[in-house]
Amino acid sequence: MYNKEMYIKGVNLGNWLVLEKWMNPALFAGTTAEDEYYLPQQLSKEVYEARIQIHRSEYITERDFATIRSWGMNAVRIPVPYFVFGDCPPFIGCVEELDKAFNWANRYGLLILLDLHTVPGSQNGFDNGGLSGVCKWAQQPESEEFALSVLERLAKRYGNREELMGIEILNEPNTESSWDAFNVTERYKAVDEEMAKGTAPVSFGFLRQFYTEAYHRMRKFLPEDKSIVFHDGFDILEWKDFMQEEKFKNVILDTHQYLMMAETDGCPQTVDGYVSYIREHYEKEIEEMAQYFPVICGEWCLFNSLGCGCDTKGGRSVLNGMEGTSAEQMSDEEKREIYLAVAEAQLRAWKKGNGYFYWNYKLLTDTVNEQGWIGWDSWDFGRCMANGWFPQKGGRV
Repeated sequence: MYNKEMYIKGVNLGNWLVLEKWMNPALFAGTTAEDEYYLPQQLSKEVYEARIQIHRSEYITERDFATIRSWGMNAVRIPVPYFVFGDCPPFIGCVEELDKAFNWANRYGLLILLDLHTVPGSQNGFDNGGLSGVCKWAQQPESEEFALSVLERLAKRYGNREELMGIEILNEPNTESSWDAFNVTERYKAVDEEMAKGTAPVSFGFLRQFYTEAYHRMRKFLPEDKSIVFHDGFDILEWKDFMQEEKFKNVILDTHQYLMMAETDGCPQTVDGYVSYIREHYEKEIEEMAQYFPVICGEWCLFNSLGCGCDTKGGRSVLNGMEGTSAEQMSDEEKREIYLAVAEAQLRAWKKGNGYFYWNYKLLTDTVNEQGWIGWDSWDFGRCMANGWFPQKGGRV
C-alpha cells in the first residue's frame, strides 16, 4: 500500500496497452499507419485483433513484474487508452490485461499507477496520444465527458485494490507552454487534414476545470489513501495555487523531463551541459513545487544526442525522417560515463520530490542491426541495467 513517505522507484509499461510504433515497428508491418488510430483501418479485423492480442499477451507477462521487482523497483506506471473498457470499436478493450497486472503486482509487491494516456480527439497530437497531428479533445464536450467516464470506471473497478497507488487524470496535455516547442503540426503530420482543422493547444484554464471535475468524479470511488495525479502540461511552475484547499486530498503533481526537450531549450549537448541544466532547472523547480504538492517525475530517461553521436533535433527518429548515426562514435566506456553522469544528476533531482518512473521498461526496436537507431537503446531500462548505465548495487537500483 502506498503512503506519502514512500519514495517511488518505478518504470513505465509503455507500448503494452497503448502502442507507439517506434518501440515495436513490426506491429505496424504491411501498413503506412503511424499511430494506433489508423492501424485497424489498414488491416482486416481478424489480422488486427490477432496482432493486438498476441502483442499484449507476450509484451508484458508475470516474468516482467518479477524482473522489475528484482531490480529493486517498487512501482509501475501503466498507460491505458480511452478504449480500455472495449466500448470504442474497432479498438479492443484491455481490462483483462489490467486485471492480470494487478494480480502480478500483488504477487511481487509492486504498486500500480494507472495513467489515462489517450483521449478521443487527442490531448496533444503526438503519436503516443494515439492520433498524430490532431489535438482537438478539449474542443469536444462529448470527448471530455467520455474521458471523465473512463476515469470514473477505472476508479470504481480498481479503487479498493491494495496495489493501486493512484490514477493519473491525463497524460501530457499539450498546452500553450509547450505547443511551439513540440511543433506538432509539422512533426506529426495529420493523415486527415479535415479532421485536424482547428487543432490547437489545450488551455490551462480548461485543464484546471477538467482536473477539478475529474478529481471529484474519481474521489467518489477512490479512498483517500489512493493518489490522484495530474500532469503539469509541460509547465511545472504553473500550479502553485491549484488544489491547495483542504478538501483536495492526496494529490500528486507529475512532471515529465526529457533531456531531448532540454536540448530544444538550448541545453549544450555535453555532459557538463546536461548536468548543469538538470541542476539549474529540474532540481530547483521540483524543490520549489514540492512546497505545494508531492512531486513525481512520471517520465524521463537517459536518452540524449551526445549518446546518439548526432543532434536528434529534440528526439526525432528514423521514423521522423532522421538518418541517425550509422556507426558508434565512442567506446563502451565513454558511453557508460556519459549515461552514468546524466543518470546520477537526474536521480539527484528526483530526490527533491517523491520519486520517478523511467520511460520505458522495454522496447523491441533493434538498435544493433537496424540502421540509424544508435543511442535509442537508452530508452530501454533493461538495456540500461545490462550495460551498467544506471547506478546500481548488486543488480538493484
